[in-house]
Amino acid sequence: MAAPNCVFCKIVAGKIPCLRVYEDPSVLAFLDIGPLAEGHLLVIPKDHAERLEDMPTDILAHLVRQLPPLARAVLKVTATDSYNLLQNNGKTSGQEVPHVHFHIIPRKAADGLGYRWLASSYPAGRGEEIRRQLVAALA
Repeated sequence: MAAPNCVFCKIVAGKIPCLRVYEDPSVLAFLDIGPLAEGHLLVIPKDHAERLEDMPTDILAHLVRQLPPLARAVLKVTATDSYNLLQNNGKTSGQEVPHVHFHIIPRKAADGLGYRWLASSYPAGRGEEIRRQLVAALA
């Protein structure tokens, strides 16, 4: 089902043009119009879902099965050996379009894209407390 104001739903419907790379009945892959690198792909479900946890698992599984061949194509065409696979959920995480999408971003040495990974550690006992809460939330 489409969301009337969603830019990606409009792309799926053909109301906004895109450079389509792959399409099947439930998945669409196209070049990002604001690429971080040449070959930067977006891979989306055709049915609207704002966040990963909103997607039906069968559709998500089908979409994820398309990522390896798409990534191989990006690597081949861009003559790179590395890429980032990025998927954000919610505005705070950096999701700008509220429709599930995966980025396949080819990377080259010294490309300037960078990535900030500000690792920390849990205070004594906090990791176990969080683990217990997560296990309970899964029940």
